[in-house]
Amino acid sequence: MARGGKAFKAVAKGMAVVASAAAVIERRRRAAMAADPHELPTEAPGPVPVPRTDPAPVVASVAASAGEAMAAGAVAEPSAPVPAATAPTAPAAAPPAPAAHTAHAGLGREYHPGRPATPAEAVPWGLRVAAESTWRLLLLGAALYVIFYVVDMLRLVAFSVLASLLISALLEPSVSWLRRRGVPRSLAAGGVFLSGLAGIGLVGWFVVWQVSTNLPDVTAQVKDGVNQLRDWLITGPLHLTQQQIKDFADQITKAITTNTDQLTSASITGAQIAVEILTSLLMTFFTTFFLLYDGERIWNWALRGLPRHSRFAMAGAGPKAWATLTAYVRGTVCVAFIDAVCIGIGIDLLGVPLAMPLAVIIFLGAFVPLVGALVTGTVAVLIALVTQGPWTALMVLVVLIAVMQVESHILQPLILGRAVRVHPLGVVLGVAAGGIIGGIGGAVVAVPLIAVTNTVVGHLRRRNEAGQAVFTALEAARETAERTAAAQPAAAD
Repeated sequence: MARGGKAFKAVAKGMAVVASAAAVIERRRRAAMAADPHELPTEAPGPVPVPRTDPAPVVASVAASAGEAMAAGAVAEPSAPVPAATAPTAPAAAPPAPAAHTAHAGLGREYHPGRPATPAEAVPWGLRVAAESTWRLLLLGAALYVIFYVVDMLRLVAFSVLASLLISALLEPSVSWLRRRGVPRSLAAGGVFLSGLAGIGLVGWFVVWQVSTNLPDVTAQVKDGVNQLRDWLITGPLHLTQQQIKDFADQITKAITTNTDQLTSASITGAQIAVEILTSLLMTFFTTFFLLYDGERIWNWALRGLPRHSRFAMAGAGPKAWATLTAYVRGTVCVAFIDAVCIGIGIDLLGVPLAMPLAVIIFLGAFVPLVGALVTGTVAVLIALVTQGPWTALMVLVVLIAVMQVESHILQPLILGRAVRVHPLGVVLGVAAGGIIGGIGGAVVAVPLIAVTNTVVGHLRRRNEAGQAVFTALEAARETAERTAAAQPAAAD
């Protein structure tokens, strides 16, 4: 926590420095935009030197002055003769040459026709865009880092809320159906919640029962598999000796005995993890019940915390996001059930033990799209390798790959349809990023979070486009009305 606090303070200081630098750059840019680069001072501080290489402006200026003097003399003293040498041939006038040594636009610099008014104008446009985009991205990255840091500190609360949202999205249609049939809200929410809790408890009991029942047989088969592996190491292409295998086993035993303290600390950490998991489960159940019972009021309360001009947009995006989340959870449950049934039947036909518990594990892993069932299915491959041999393990792997192909090409498009429009590459990258940030829980919630974000952004973009179209239509109608009103008096005249 101390290191995390130092990192947080360092990030905060960095954000302050970047923000101050950005403010200075913005002030200078506004000052440069406020100053007109073509404006010259009204009074020159001194005499203006005229370049000798171009006498045309000087001749024109002298001729114009002589013409003005002649006109004035003709009015005041008409009898005064005018010298023929000074009589202008044409009353031409040329604009005065710019002062080469005057201060430019009040910036304290001498004017030069080929020099930009400010240093910012000398920077190429692409580089200026890249620089401003970079510091904005740095600010955004710092903000995301702070958000993830806070979420990591409150990971129990964050994962409990996310898990509650997923479970509520699965159970809420049942609550709505009961309420439409006249069941009171509290009774409908409580009944559906208790039914879901009982279902989760039955699944857990079934897994424990199957494992405890088949564990002795699996242990004996694992021992036989280990003996077969030892015989293969001796008689196989490696040609190891009994002494080498014994030395390797002794090294493993020594490593275990010399790291007793680490194992003890690991057991303590495991106890702490168990307490955290129990606390998270209780918080998840509590949050799920109130989301089912009072979800609409909670959403209205959250909307009141937004700025006034953003409430209408988010009020429309919220139901669409909830519909996307509901479709995702229900579709994922269906896909996971089909995967578990197909893979469970396949490994049971191949004679792999613990087929039912493995099917339940694959069902839970399939909540991570595309890769979850394959990763959890590797447990079945390992058990088949130890208990049945490499040929059976290879066949189990073929079954896993075949089911994954059916899921990605048939089940996902058919069941989820267009409710969740996320590209497979986005799914894989999202699962990887979620796993790195939040472990298994992050991998589970990554894809629904991406799907909901995609829905909200799409709704807001379409809303802005519709608003722009309405504004354009209103402006066109106003201009048409003004032209019509201006044309009516002309027609009357």
